[in-house]
Amino acid sequence: MASLSAAGRFAGVLLAAAGALSPAAAQVVEIPPEPEAAAPAPPRDTKLSNAVAVFAGLDKITGRIIAFDVYIDETVQFGALRVTPRVCYSRPSSETPQTDGFVEVDEITLDNRIQRIFTGWMFAASPGLNAVDHAIYDVWLTDCRASSDVAPPEGFDMSRFSEDEVELIERPPGWFPLPLPKPLIIPPSTDAPVADSPGPDSDAPED
Repeated sequence: MASLSAAGRFAGVLLAAAGALSPAAAQVVEIPPEPEAAAPAPPRDTKLSNAVAVFAGLDKITGRIIAFDVYIDETVQFGALRVTPRVCYSRPSSETPQTDGFVEVDEITLDNRIQRIFTGWMFAASPGLNAVDHAIYDVWLTDCRASSDVAPPEGFDMSRFSEDEVELIERPPGWFPLPLPKPLIIPPSTDAPVADSPGPDSDAPED
Protein backbone atom coordinates (compact mmCIF):
# COMPACT_ATOMS: atom_id res chain seq x y z
CA MET A 1 0.00 0.00 0.00
CA ALA A 2 2.92 2.31 0.71
CA SER A 3 4.35 1.84 -2.73
CA LEU A 4 0.94 2.38 -4.30
CA SER A 5 0.43 5.65 -2.42
CA ALA A 6 3.90 6.82 -3.41
CA ALA A 7 3.13 6.13 -7.05
CA GLY A 8 -0.14 8.04 -6.71
CA ARG A 9 1.59 11.05 -5.16
CA PHE A 10 4.18 11.03 -8.00
CA ALA A 11 1.41 10.95 -10.64
CA GLY A 12 -0.36 13.80 -8.88
CA VAL A 13 2.80 15.90 -8.97
CA LEU A 14 3.11 15.32 -12.70
CA LEU A 15 -0.52 16.30 -13.33
CA ALA A 16 -0.14 19.44 -11.25
CA ALA A 17 3.00 20.43 -13.11
CA ALA A 18 1.30 19.85 -16.44
CA GLY A 19 -1.72 21.94 -15.36
CA ALA A 20 0.55 24.80 -14.25
CA LEU A 21 1.95 25.18 -17.71
CA SER A 22 0.22 27.80 -19.81
CA PRO A 23 -0.99 26.92 -23.32
CA ALA A 24 1.62 29.31 -24.73
CA ALA A 25 4.42 27.57 -22.91
CA ALA A 26 3.32 24.13 -23.95
CA GLN A 27 4.77 23.71 -27.44
CA VAL A 28 4.64 20.60 -29.52
CA VAL A 29 7.93 19.87 -31.29
CA GLU A 30 7.51 17.86 -34.44
CA ILE A 31 10.45 15.68 -35.38
CA PRO A 32 10.72 15.38 -39.15
CA PRO A 33 10.91 11.84 -40.45
CA GLU A 34 14.32 10.61 -41.48
CA PRO A 35 14.85 10.80 -45.24
CA GLU A 36 14.84 7.52 -46.99
CA ALA A 37 18.23 6.35 -48.11
CA ALA A 38 18.63 6.82 -51.84
CA ALA A 39 19.07 3.65 -53.79
CA PRO A 40 22.67 3.26 -55.09
CA ALA A 41 23.00 4.25 -58.71
CA PRO A 42 23.81 1.40 -61.04
CA PRO A 43 27.40 1.36 -62.29
CA ARG A 44 27.84 3.44 -65.41
CA ASP A 45 28.93 1.55 -68.48
CA THR A 46 32.10 3.29 -69.55
CA LYS A 47 32.88 1.10 -72.51
CA LEU A 48 33.84 3.11 -75.57
CA SER A 49 32.65 1.70 -78.86
CA ASN A 50 35.39 2.37 -81.39
CA ALA A 51 35.23 2.55 -85.15
CA VAL A 52 38.64 1.01 -85.79
CA ALA A 53 40.25 -2.21 -84.60
CA VAL A 54 44.04 -2.45 -84.76
CA PHE A 55 45.56 -5.85 -85.46
CA ALA A 56 49.03 -7.31 -85.64
CA GLY A 57 49.70 -10.03 -88.21
CA LEU A 58 52.56 -12.51 -88.13
CA ASP A 59 53.97 -14.44 -91.08
CA LYS A 60 55.48 -17.47 -89.36
CA ILE A 61 57.71 -18.31 -92.34
CA THR A 62 59.43 -14.95 -92.68
CA GLY A 63 58.92 -13.86 -89.07
CA ARG A 64 57.58 -10.51 -90.26
CA ILE A 65 55.01 -8.70 -88.09
CA ILE A 66 52.88 -5.90 -89.48
CA ALA A 67 50.16 -3.75 -87.92
CA PHE A 68 47.02 -2.81 -89.81
CA ASP A 69 43.77 -0.96 -89.11
CA VAL A 70 40.36 -2.40 -89.90
CA TYR A 71 37.07 -0.55 -89.61
CA ILE A 72 34.15 -2.28 -87.90
CA ASP A 73 32.32 -4.67 -90.27
CA GLU A 74 35.09 -4.19 -92.85
CA THR A 75 37.02 -7.21 -94.15
CA VAL A 76 40.78 -6.95 -94.68
CA GLN A 77 42.95 -9.74 -96.03
CA PHE A 78 46.26 -10.62 -94.40
CA GLY A 79 48.02 -13.42 -96.21
CA ALA A 80 45.53 -16.24 -96.47
CA LEU A 81 43.37 -14.80 -93.67
CA ARG A 82 40.40 -12.48 -93.95
CA VAL A 83 39.79 -10.46 -90.77
CA THR A 84 36.43 -8.85 -89.94
CA PRO A 85 35.92 -7.06 -86.61
CA ARG A 86 32.32 -6.68 -85.45
CA VAL A 87 32.83 -4.58 -82.30
CA CYS A 88 35.87 -3.08 -80.59
CA TYR A 89 35.61 -1.79 -77.01
CA SER A 90 38.08 0.17 -74.91
CA ARG A 91 37.99 2.07 -71.61
CA PRO A 92 38.84 5.68 -70.71
CA SER A 93 42.39 6.37 -69.61
CA SER A 94 41.15 7.03 -66.05
CA GLU A 95 40.12 3.37 -65.68
CA THR A 96 41.92 0.07 -65.84
CA PRO A 97 42.91 -0.62 -69.46
CA GLN A 98 40.68 -3.24 -71.02
CA THR A 99 40.49 -3.57 -74.78
CA ASP A 100 38.52 -6.32 -76.45
CA GLY A 101 36.74 -6.99 -79.69
CA PHE A 102 34.56 -9.57 -81.36
CA VAL A 103 36.31 -10.79 -84.49
CA GLU A 104 35.67 -13.21 -87.33
CA VAL A 105 38.59 -14.75 -89.21
CA ASP A 106 38.24 -16.74 -92.43
CA GLU A 107 40.85 -18.73 -94.30
CA ILE A 108 41.26 -18.82 -98.07
CA THR A 109 42.19 -22.41 -98.88
CA LEU A 110 44.39 -23.60 -101.73
CA ASP A 111 41.32 -24.53 -103.78
CA ASN A 112 40.05 -20.94 -103.35
CA ARG A 113 37.38 -21.77 -100.79
CA ILE A 114 36.62 -19.58 -97.77
CA GLN A 115 36.14 -21.30 -94.45
CA ARG A 116 35.68 -19.86 -90.97
CA ILE A 117 38.51 -20.70 -88.56
CA PHE A 118 37.80 -18.26 -85.72
CA THR A 119 34.77 -16.51 -84.26
CA GLY A 120 34.97 -14.95 -80.82
CA TRP A 121 36.42 -12.32 -78.53
CA MET A 122 40.01 -11.17 -78.67
CA PHE A 123 41.66 -9.36 -75.76
CA ALA A 124 44.53 -6.97 -76.40
CA ALA A 125 46.09 -7.61 -72.99
CA SER A 126 46.00 -11.40 -73.51
CA PRO A 127 46.69 -12.13 -77.18
CA GLY A 128 47.23 -15.83 -76.54
CA LEU A 129 43.90 -16.35 -74.74
CA ASN A 130 41.87 -16.81 -77.93
CA ALA A 131 44.42 -17.37 -80.66
CA VAL A 132 43.83 -18.02 -84.34
CA ASP A 133 44.89 -21.55 -85.28
CA HIS A 134 46.70 -21.41 -88.62
CA ALA A 135 49.90 -23.06 -89.80
CA ILE A 136 51.42 -20.03 -91.53
CA TYR A 137 49.69 -16.86 -90.37
CA ASP A 138 48.66 -15.48 -87.02
CA VAL A 139 46.63 -12.39 -86.20
CA TRP A 140 45.58 -10.78 -82.94
CA LEU A 141 43.96 -7.62 -81.63
CA THR A 142 46.28 -4.93 -80.26
CA ASP A 143 44.10 -1.85 -79.82
CA CYS A 144 40.83 -0.04 -80.55
CA ARG A 145 40.75 3.50 -81.89
CA ALA A 146 38.13 6.11 -82.61
CA SER A 147 39.76 7.07 -85.90
CA SER A 148 42.49 6.03 -88.29
CA ASP A 149 44.78 7.48 -90.93
CA VAL A 150 43.26 4.94 -93.30
CA ALA A 151 40.17 6.22 -95.08
CA PRO A 152 36.93 4.48 -94.01
CA PRO A 153 34.97 2.36 -96.47
CA GLU A 154 32.39 4.09 -98.63
CA GLY A 155 29.19 4.77 -96.71
CA PHE A 156 30.74 4.04 -93.31
CA ASP A 157 28.70 5.65 -90.50
CA MET A 158 31.03 7.19 -87.91
CA SER A 159 28.16 8.65 -85.84
CA ARG A 160 27.35 5.30 -84.18
CA PHE A 161 30.70 5.15 -82.40
CA SER A 162 32.20 6.95 -79.42
CA GLU A 163 33.92 10.23 -80.16
CA ASP A 164 36.34 10.10 -77.23
CA GLU A 165 39.93 9.30 -78.01
CA VAL A 166 41.64 6.96 -75.57
CA GLU A 167 45.29 6.51 -74.80
CA LEU A 168 47.06 3.44 -76.09
CA ILE A 169 47.40 0.81 -73.41
CA GLU A 170 50.91 -0.05 -72.32
CA ARG A 171 52.14 -3.36 -73.70
CA PRO A 172 54.37 -5.77 -71.79
CA PRO A 173 58.07 -5.34 -72.62
CA GLY A 174 59.21 -7.48 -75.52
CA TRP A 175 55.66 -8.30 -76.56
CA PHE A 176 56.27 -7.75 -80.26
CA PRO A 177 58.52 -5.29 -82.08
CA LEU A 178 57.09 -2.19 -83.65
CA PRO A 179 58.94 -0.19 -86.31
CA LEU A 180 60.72 2.73 -84.72
CA PRO A 181 60.19 6.21 -86.16
CA LYS A 182 62.90 7.50 -88.44
CA PRO A 183 65.31 9.89 -86.72
CA LEU A 184 64.85 13.54 -87.47
CA ILE A 185 67.84 14.82 -89.46
CA ILE A 186 68.56 18.50 -88.83
CA PRO A 187 70.92 20.13 -91.36
CA PRO A 188 73.86 22.02 -89.88
CA SER A 189 73.28 25.71 -89.36
CA THR A 190 75.06 28.05 -91.78
CA ASP A 191 75.30 30.73 -89.07
CA ALA A 192 77.75 28.73 -86.97
CA PRO A 193 81.22 30.36 -86.77
CA VAL A 194 83.98 28.60 -88.65
CA ALA A 195 87.39 28.38 -87.00
CA ASP A 196 90.18 29.88 -89.13
CA SER A 197 92.93 27.84 -87.55
CA PRO A 198 93.15 24.97 -85.11
CA GLY A 199 93.28 25.96 -81.49
CA PRO A 200 96.05 25.11 -79.06
CA ASP A 201 94.19 22.03 -77.85
CA SER A 202 93.70 20.59 -81.32
CA ASP A 203 95.33 17.40 -82.54
CA ALA A 204 97.08 19.15 -85.44
CA PRO A 205 100.80 18.14 -85.69
CA GLU A 206 103.29 20.72 -84.59
CA ASP A 207 106.16 21.88 -86.86
